[in-house]
Amino acid sequence: MSEDTANDTPPDRISVNPRSEHFDAEKLQRGIGIRFKERVRTDIEEYCISEGWVRVQAGKTTDRHGQPLTLKLNGPVEAWYEDLGDEPPIAKKD
Repeated sequence: MSEDTANDTPPDRISVNPRSEHFDAEKLQRGIGIRFKERVRTDIEEYCISEGWVRVQAGKTTDRHGQPLTLKLNGPVEAWYEDLGDEPPIAKKD
């Protein structure tokens, strides 16, 4: 994979929670589009393309530390940077 292509596809795994080791503000700031089970989703808290899962918030429920509870959903995941226009390179499991 060339360096340009690597910079144009989102990471295999990323989280919007700053406490997570997979949090990367710089990459999130670019805007990442997610397609899960053939549907574009905007409510994803974390995803992993290679393992085929996403985490979504379970309503307004929180844990004892005030963090939102999440559900892990399994299925095909695709991700792309939204700042690259209409035909961006898509990261997906082959």
